[in-house]
Amino acid sequence: MARLRAKLGRLAHVLRPIRKAKAKANVAHHYDLSSGLYEMFLDEDWQYSCAYFGEDCDTLEDAQAAKRSHIAKKLLPEPRHRVLDIGCGWGGLAIELAQNCDAQVTGITLSEEQHRRAGVRAREQGVDDRAAFKLADYREIDEQFDRIVSVGMFEHVGAASFGTFFEAIKQNLAPRGIAVVHSIGRMEPPGGRDPWIDKYIFPDGYVPALSETLAAIERSGLWVTDIEILRLHYAETLRHWYERFQERRAAAHALYDERFCRMWEYYLAACEMMFRNGTLMVFQVQLAKERDAVPLTRDYLYSDRRKGHPHWADEALNERVEAEAVPLRVGECV
Repeated sequence: MARLRAKLGRLAHVLRPIRKAKAKANVAHHYDLSSGLYEMFLDEDWQYSCAYFGEDCDTLEDAQAAKRSHIAKKLLPEPRHRVLDIGCGWGGLAIELAQNCDAQVTGITLSEEQHRRAGVRAREQGVDDRAAFKLADYREIDEQFDRIVSVGMFEHVGAASFGTFFEAIKQNLAPRGIAVVHSIGRMEPPGGRDPWIDKYIFPDGYVPALSETLAAIERSGLWVTDIEILRLHYAETLRHWYERFQERRAAAHALYDERFCRMWEYYLAACEMMFRNGTLMVFQVQLAKERDAVPLTRDYLYSDRRKGHPHWADEALNERVEAEAVPLRVGECV
């Protein structure tokens, strides 16, 4: 019965595309809650997605900074690159790319609260000339970008619009461009939605299976140049969020009420258990129009190299690549 219900649930989702007006209403339901609530449990940069717990990450702030750096490395940004951040949240990644990589970043969101705060943060940090934010749907963008990134937004696209999403990336990505999509996923075949999460937390949210995501990418004609599965990273992220929420529960109660606090506790705790013991995970998919748009190996992600200027080149690897007659430049945003 559970498998049948999952299939029927997915079928309903596939047959019911999320229109622009509905998408905006869904976003407002969750992301336009009081900013004071998110300030209670998020890190200093307001990252509301899976952190990356490397060996040197002792705090949530460290892990979220590592996440931003890890994604930036996969984007291989260069100075003056035009970058599109789909679902930019409160602007943390966009601002970092503008600050550290001298990129020209456009962040889009459907949340009015996120849009307002991202603009304020960019001005406060002196990068509002390089990091601009728009209230816009990804389907409204018609420009060419050198890099496209989307972190924690694909779960709100809906199965019926997977093809539209990746077609939008393809159309807006420059010929030598690179894109990175970071999303919650399931380690099982496509299914339906959780009725409690759908009603109280993320209306119309849908956790994609990697299989249906890759099928949509294949239809778009984009190259999958890298896939990484983050298994327990989100469980650890949610544990930190839950503990921080508990430390400030009285403030949350004053902001809303006891019913809301119990709902939020259940949401954070249940999601942690689904990532720790259930079928949820996070995937990062790197995409390109051309197969040689990224380096031949993953050395640029994991090698422990001397850090200097934010845009360095690995001479040894470049020499090897040139010897193989593939014109690639390896770069990293530190």
